[in-house]
Parts: sequence; C-alpha cells; structure tokens
Amino acid sequence: MLACTELITMCLQSAKHEHLRKQQQQLNHNQNQGIALFKDIFRRADKNDDGKLSLEEFHSYFSDGVLTDEQMQELYYSIDRQQTDNLDINELSEYFTPHLGEYVNVLSALEKLNVSILKAMDKTKEEYQGSSVLGQFVTRFLLRETTTQLQSLQSSLDCAMEAVHDHGSTERRTLKEPEDLSIQRVTKRPSRRIQKNMCLSPTDPYSGMLTTGVSVEPDNHWGSQINQMEQHVDKMECESPHLEPLKEDTLAGTYKSNILLVQRQMSVKERDVEQFQQALKIYSDATSSQLNNLHISVQNLPDRSCFIMYEFWQDRLSWMSYLQSSINKTFQRCIIDSLEEPEIVSTMLLPASWWIMNNN
Repeated sequence: MLACTELITMCLQSAKHEHLRKQQQQLNHNQNQGIALFKDIFRRADKNDDGKLSLEEFHSYFSDGVLTDEQMQELYYSIDRQQTDNLDINELSEYFTPHLGEYVNVLSALEKLNVSILKAMDKTKEEYQGSSVLGQFVTRFLLRETTTQLQSLQSSLDCAMEAVHDHGSTERRTLKEPEDLSIQRVTKRPSRRIQKNMCLSPTDPYSGMLTTGVSVEPDNHWGSQINQMEQHVDKMECESPHLEPLKEDTLAGTYKSNILLVQRQMSVKERDVEQFQQALKIYSDATSSQLNNLHISVQNLPDRSCFIMYEFWQDRLSWMSYLQSSINKTFQRCIIDSLEEPEIVSTMLLPASWWIMNNN
C-alpha cells in the first residue's frame, strides 16, 4: 500500500515538474519573441542604417516632450558608458530589456498577431474571388470586426498614453513670466484638449475590450458650446493682448490638478426605453458608489429618446479601469440591443480646484 502511494506521489510530482518546465519554456519563448521585436523597433531609429544611434538619432526618435533636452542627453550617455557617441543597437536593447516587465508579453503578442494577420490576408487574397456569397459575406464580416477590435485597442492605448503623458507634463510644468505667456498664446495656440481626449465607447457584449463607437460629431450640442467658448476666448485675447500676471492655484499643490468628465450620449429605440432606463438606473447607482467616482448625472432628451450621462472621475486611469469592471460590462450587454446607434463618448479634463470649490 505504501509503495503504491509513493508511486502515485512520484507520478504527480513528475507531471507537475513537466508542467512547470513547459510553462518556463513558453515564457522564455515569449520573451525571446518580444525582445526580437524590441530590437526591430530600435532599428527604425537608426536612420543611416549603420547599426548604431548617434545622439541626434536617439533624441529624434525617443524624445516624448516630457524629458528635457538635457535629460535626454543624460540618458543617452548613461547608456553609452564607453562614450563612443554611437550606441550599438544590441547595447541599447540590453539596457531597456530589464525594464520591459509585462510589455515583453505585449510585444510577443504583437509579433504573433502581425504574422497571423499577414497569413489571413494572403489566404483572403487567394480564396475570396472564388468563394460563395456566404463565404464572401463571412470574410467581410471578419475583416470588419478584426479592424474594429484593433482600432478599439488603439483607442485604449491612446487614452493610456494621454494619461501618462499628462502626468509627466504636470510634474515638469513651471510657472512662466507674463510676457512669455502673452507671446505664446497670441502666436501659437495649443490644440484644445477636448479634441485630443475622445475615446471609443465599449458596446460589445462578448468582449472586455473597447469595441465599438464613434468620435463626437463636431455639430453636437456639447461640441458647439466648446467651439463658442473658444471663439469668445480668442476674441478676448485679440482685444486684450496684455495678460494679467499668472496666479498660481493655491489648491493645486494640495490636490491632483485635474479630474475627468466623461460624457456618454445614447440614442435608444422607442420600444426599449423602459428596459433601458431600468438598466441605466442600476448602472448609475452602482457607479456612484465607486470610490473614484465623484458624481454621475443623467439628462433625458425625450423628443429623441436620447440619454446623456455625465460621469466625473478622480482621474483618467480610474475611469479606464472602471471600463473593464463587471458593472460596466454588464451594463453594455444589457443595452447593446436597445441602442439605435453606437453610443458617443467624449472626455474632458477639468481643474480639480473647480470641483473642490463647488462642492464645499
């Protein structure tokens, strides 16, 4: 009996070790694939294709608008320890590799995805013309959905990039002299943030990704108000080019500088309005109880069976995290068949001090 027990134990341990060995092999394979793609990325920075990066090439490719020129130069020479003024691609890769973390798996998945898409495209090119009507329909459907998924991932990544870039820019933002600020605003107006912060809305009931939606149309009610405000500001600047000295917000040092306003516009089929309102009530109650949600409000436009929801969040990352929550996914599954068209989602950053002063 003892011998039988020992035999079973040995078999289980052997199976466990084999499973761990295969897992490690797969992990190493993914890392190798990810690092290979990482090296290809660095090669794009090598403009003269000599296998090395000069300081100018390094700065041109890697500058992100957050690090200063001096910081970029310091980073370059910290990698180029031999002071050759020419970074070897492999040397650069070895420097960055320990910092990749989870992005090793992302890069590996991108490489696999690239190969899979190219294979699918080749197959489509060979077989589409000779396919049946149904076969061609399915191919078009799959192409459209694949494109939508990729665009949605791109949208999610864009929001993440915007969030981390804003964080980095806020940390290095410095107070400027009134004269400098006046010249900057008259000669070169920065792009409005509202135009940069549009994200697609999640409406696919079978996926956790952001999958469908359209950007805010320029003639919608909110967009037209923003445009009017911009016109008034422009007019005021032209009439009064001498600006008052910039006053620092006393609350900015105590609280985070910005909060996020999310506007969600949903056009509902008339026959489904009651069912939609029930789902909306459940979602609103659940969302308002979230720690990072500051406020939620719903406006109903009965003449068009249109609902506009306003969500205030502590920051963009809180909202992005909530998009992947079970509450949000359940809400999307409930309403997808009730919508006349994909919901329209737009976001805007607001000063945190404004929210604090209006709620005290």
